[in-house]
Amino acid sequence: MKKVILSIVIALVTIGSACSQDVSETFGVRGNCGMCKATIEKAANNLEGVIKAVWDRENKKVDVSYDSNKTNILEIHKAIAKSGYDTDLVKGDDSVYDNLPGCCQYDRDMEMSL
Repeated sequence: MKKVILSIVIALVTIGSACSQDVSETFGVRGNCGMCKATIEKAANNLEGVIKAVWDRENKKVDVSYDSNKTNILEIHKAIAKSGYDTDLVKGDDSVYDNLPGCCQYDRDMEMSL
């Protein structure tokens, strides 16, 4: 009986792992400094399903890895925009942007690398 239960548990874990759809994508996000980096990464990383988000200050882009069964790329764009930062798909929330520290108020026309 123990062998049957163990076999079922192993099968369920294997199936669960196979259903995970990890995706990695890169997109542009405007920002200036280390505080921007912390806010952008926190906004993305706090979204359920995001495995990892790292913003590149120099190139104005974020690399994200996420489970597509739990979230999608548009939701990640929206989460970052909600924190006040423009992405290449969604404009940052104006009222949040206006309350960012001066060093974080980026040029809203700056280029973003892809």
